[in-house]
Parts: sequence; C-alpha cells; structure tokens
Amino acid sequence: MRRAVIAGGLEVSGGLSRAGLMAGARGQGAIFTLHHVRPKPARAFDPNAHLEITPDFLDVALRTLKRDGYRFVPLEQLPDALAAKGGPVACLTLDDGYRNNLEHALPVFERHQAPFTVFVAGGFVDRTHTLWWETLADMLATNETLRFDFGRGLETLQLRAAVERQAAFNRIAAFIHSHDEAKAIASLNAAALDRGIDPLAITDRLTLDEAGLRRLVESPLASLGAHTISHRSVARLTDAEARREIEESLQRVEAITGRRPLTFAYPYGDAPAVSARDHRIIADLGFTLAVTTQPGTLAARTQCSLNALPRISLNGHFQRARYVSALASGIPFRLAAG
Repeated sequence: MRRAVIAGGLEVSGGLSRAGLMAGARGQGAIFTLHHVRPKPARAFDPNAHLEITPDFLDVALRTLKRDGYRFVPLEQLPDALAAKGGPVACLTLDDGYRNNLEHALPVFERHQAPFTVFVAGGFVDRTHTLWWETLADMLATNETLRFDFGRGLETLQLRAAVERQAAFNRIAAFIHSHDEAKAIASLNAAALDRGIDPLAITDRLTLDEAGLRRLVESPLASLGAHTISHRSVARLTDAEARREIEESLQRVEAITGRRPLTFAYPYGDAPAVSARDHRIIADLGFTLAVTTQPGTLAARTQCSLNALPRISLNGHFQRARYVSALASGIPFRLAAG
C-alpha cells in the first residue's frame, strides 16, 4: 500500500512537471544515490529490493536526465558547477562499493560518459565488517524461526509467512538503529554463524576489495569517496569515535587511490544519522562536501550547506523513466513538505 501511495505521488508530480507547474522546485539540479546495479535476482523474500536497480534502468535513467536537460558533473566539482549556474546538473553516487558497480554499472556510465562517485567503507574493503542488512535478509529467507535477544532475553520469531519475515526484518533493523549498533550487529552475526551463514563471506561476495576498487578508478569517470570504516550511524557515536571513523575512512580511501578524497557520505544518511557535530568534523578534515540520504534537489541555499547535501534515491521499487523525471523535478519533496 505504501508503494502504491508513493507511485501515485510520483504520477501526480510527473503530471505537474509536464504541465510546467512548480518549475522552481527543480532548483539547480540533483545528486542521485544508488547501491546495487545488477540484473534482478529471483528472490521470494527481498527486503532490500529498494537498494538495487537493473543496468537497463540505469541506462533509462541517464537517457531521461539527458533528455530533460541535465548536465552530468563529477560530485567533487559540484560547488563550482552550482556557482556557474549553467543549467541543471546531475551527480551520480553509489554507496558501499558493491562488486556490481564495476561489473554492471561502469559500462552504463561509460556509455553515457557520466562521471560517478562510489562511497566505500573501509571495513567492507578489508573484510573486517559486515553488511548486516544483507546478513539479516539471508537468515530470514532460509529459516522458519529465529531466536534473537532484543535486550530482554531470547525471543522466538516466526518466519513461515512473508509478512512475518518482513516484520522480523523491520524489528531487528529498528533494534540495530536504536541500540549500541556494534553490539547489536555482533549478536546478529553470531546468530547467523549458528545457522551456517558467514556474514564476512557475504561482505566478500558482494563488495569490492582494494584490487577491485583500483580497477574501478582506472576509469576517468570514477572517483571514490569516504563512508566511514564500520558503516555505523555517525551521529550516535561519541565525538572521538565519530572523528576516528571519518578520518580513518579518509585515510583508507587515500591509500587506495593515492589522493585524499574530497567527498563523504554519511552511513544511512537520514536525519537521525547525521548531526551538526558531524558537519563540523567534515569541515575540519577538509572535505569539499558531504551527502546525506535526505531527499531533495539542489536549491540555491545549498551553497551554504555543502556538509549535508540532499540526494534522490533511484529506488528499485520505482524503475520507470517518468519516475526519474518526477523525482528530478523536485515536486514530490515540495509536496511532502507542505
């Protein structure tokens, strides 16, 4: 039902955009965020489907943006592009450094000569940290029950029906986001290992290692940005932890590419995951800009908030050209705000 409501809103926004109404909502352009780019795998239970699009849809999205008058610019050059005011710009970003970014996304970007930035977490590169959302999806898809401790002793969750699996996914995700994230993920990893699922093997299977990232940045279109080491919510860390996560991530990317990254993406990137303190750390460490996942277009006032730029998600549930135009128009976010 929620997807139907969102789709309806995109249809309305697309209609308003085509009619030339609310033209100012587009602002100076947009930063788009992606994760997986790969042919759609067949899965009965797929709670992370919103985090992946197909290569064909990426091609459609880039063609649509070109048709709508957008210029593709490297994210690092965004401040200069905004200052130049030469028409709407589009920046392409991908979070977490998945292997399919090299295998499936790069050829599409090369076809359109579209620069892009991949934000990598050092713990994924070095196989020291896990992608808990992928681990959890695999666990729930292959078991009929799950025992998990939410802080009051072990509880048994029923997983026989899809609605039960989704409810369990949502509940465990909420627990991870509201408690000590590292401890909660460690508990999840231990439960996975008990069921024969190796979380670090999932990291290795899905994400690029250092050699893969170096192959990626051989393309003049590709650049790397920092994304912390552990992929924890920065706002919920202590001052010292937050600074260490960001600075060590900067250093890890520099070790791969030979140059300091100028861009940073906050893990999760929603309002609870990013704080004013984190903006100050970004500025202190010399980043040119940082991106959130809070939706929106690049308005003129963006010049004053380069440490917390909005991004628009190319969502796996809404893979149609007209939705790309509707999102880029900025109208859905203006309607939602008011």
